[in-house]
Amino acid sequence: MNVLFVSGEAYPFFASGDLGEMAGALPVALRQAGVDVRVILPLYDHVNPGLREHLGYVAGFTVPVGWRSQYCGLFEVDVRNVRFYFIDNEYYFRREKMYGFYDDNERFAYLSRAVPEALLHMDFAPDVIHCNDWQTALVPVYLNLYYRHHEKLSRVRTIFTIHDLQYQGQYGPETLEETVGIARENFHIVEFDGIVNYTKGALETSDLINTLSPTYAEEITDPWYGHGLYDFLRGKRDKLRGILNGMDVKEYNPATDADIISRYDASNFERGRALCKKNLKDIFGLAKEDAPLIGMVTPFEFQKGLDLLLYMADQLTDDGFQFAVLGRGEGHYERFFEEVAARHAGRFAVKVETSPKLARKVYAGSDMFLMPSRTEPCGLAQMLALRYGSVPVVRETGGLRDTIVNVDNDTGNGFTFTSYNADEMRDACLRGRDAYGDPEAWRKLVRRCMECDRGWTAPAKEYMNLYDDAMKLQ
Repeated sequence: MNVLFVSGEAYPFFASGDLGEMAGALPVALRQAGVDVRVILPLYDHVNPGLREHLGYVAGFTVPVGWRSQYCGLFEVDVRNVRFYFIDNEYYFRREKMYGFYDDNERFAYLSRAVPEALLHMDFAPDVIHCNDWQTALVPVYLNLYYRHHEKLSRVRTIFTIHDLQYQGQYGPETLEETVGIARENFHIVEFDGIVNYTKGALETSDLINTLSPTYAEEITDPWYGHGLYDFLRGKRDKLRGILNGMDVKEYNPATDADIISRYDASNFERGRALCKKNLKDIFGLAKEDAPLIGMVTPFEFQKGLDLLLYMADQLTDDGFQFAVLGRGEGHYERFFEEVAARHAGRFAVKVETSPKLARKVYAGSDMFLMPSRTEPCGLAQMLALRYGSVPVVRETGGLRDTIVNVDNDTGNGFTFTSYNADEMRDACLRGRDAYGDPEAWRKLVRRCMECDRGWTAPAKEYMNLYDDAMKLQ
C-alpha cells in the first residue's frame, strides 16, 4: 500500500499544534506497519536548520495559480525511515510564521495544486492521498478536475481528515478564478453560502472523510459543533468516520525526558513526580504548602472553555487548589489570568508564553490537568497528562470523552463533567481533591493514568483499514 500524506506542517520540521504532531508521528507508525508512506509539506523558511541542510533536490516545475504560473522546487529527506518531500516557493513560504497572512488563500491554493503536479515528477505512485484540514483541502478538488487523465493519478483515492472544523478556508467568490483557478461552472464544488469554502470542496470530492475522534465525528453533524456545515455533513455520514488520535510515546516519555528535573515511570513515580512538582512550584512562584496543584497548557481561545474558569477561578482557589497556567492568545484571557494571579499570589500563577519545554514541566509537576473545552476534536494535552501522571479533569466532548473515563472506585482515569457549566466543572475538581486526600487511592489512580496506551500503533491500523476501504470503492 502506497500513501501520500499531505499537510501544512509536521514535527520535527515545524509544528504549531496537534496537526503537526499527527503528521510527524502517524506516518512513522504506518511505515513500521509496512505502508510505503511519504509526506509532502511546504518548505517554510523556519524549517529546522539541522534538517534543511540534508534536503536533496528532486525536480523543478511550474504550478498554475489562477491565470498565472508559479515556480515550484521539490526537495526530499528521510527522517525516521519516512521520506518527506518539500514544496519550495520563497514568495509563498519564506515568512516568519506558517499562517495568518492576507494571502493565505493563494498560498494554500498553490500548495494544493502543487501536490498533484509534484506527483508527476516523483518516482512514487500513491494508492491513497491523505489530506489534512483546509490548507490541503483543494488537493482532491484539483485532482478530480484536472489530473484524472494522467495514468498515474487516474485511480488514486483521497482521504480528508478534519482536525478542527471551525477553520474552513473561507474566501470571497471573486477569488474563484483569480486565485483558486476554478472555472465559474465548477463553483458549486467549493461554494457554500455564496463564498469559496476550501473544506467544503474537500468534503464534496474526497472518497472518505474522518475526524480525530469518534465522538467529534458525531458532534460535527450537530448545529452546536458544525460551524455551518452540520447539515451538509449529515448528508455525508456514509463516508464519515472517527479515528482517535494517538501520541508519540517515544518523544513524550517521563522516563527519558531531559526537560523535566527528575525522570520516572509507571512502576516508580512517587519521588520523581514529587521533585517535578516542587520544581514547577518554584518556577511559577507557588507556595510550598501541600495542596492539589492543577496545571493547564492551552491556547487562550474561546473554544478551550476558559470562560468557565473566568467565572470560577476565585472559588477554586478558595477551595484549596493551586494553579499553574501556561499559554497565550486572546488578550482578554491573558489579562484575566494575570489579574487572578495578582489577587491570589502564591496560589494561582500564569506564564503568558508558548514553551514546549515548560509545558512538559507542567505535565510532570501538576497533580491534575484541567481541560474544560467547549469543543475538542481530539486533544493531545489530556494524553500527555496521562502519560506524565497528571490526572485529567475534562468536559465530556470530542476526544476528551473518548479518552477519559470518570473515576469510579478502582476504575477510570480522570474526573469528567458533561454540561458546559462552571458549577459542574468545580464539582469535578472537588472530586479530584477528595481523591487526592486518599494517598493510596491516588497512587493507584496515577498509575492507571500512566499505564494508558495512547500510542499510534492502534490508530495506524485503523487508518490502514480506512485506506483499504477507500481503495475498494468503485
